[in-house]
Amino acid sequence: MQIIRRPIITERASNLQESHNKYVFEVLCRANKVDIQRAVESLFHVEVIKVNTSTVHGKIKRLGRFQGRRSNWKKAVVTLADGHSIDFFEG
Repeated sequence: MQIIRRPIITERASNLQESHNKYVFEVLCRANKVDIQRAVESLFHVEVIKVNTSTVHGKIKRLGRFQGRRSNWKKAVVTLADGHSIDFFEG
């Protein structure tokens, strides 16, 4: 089971990464902090200090007269120990 879905690459996430060594991921909604910590440590071979999570509620969207809703998703902000980093764009 894949707990981490994708990294979130935004301006705010880039600032967190540069200044505080924090990385932002989209994770499964039913994953808890311990699951996320173990997944990041095993996938990227880094030491995780802290994990903060939040549920992002889906927006209501319209297409003409039809109305729908985007899915809710969970965001995790992972703080790494000093000296550890993750390179998403390694070639």
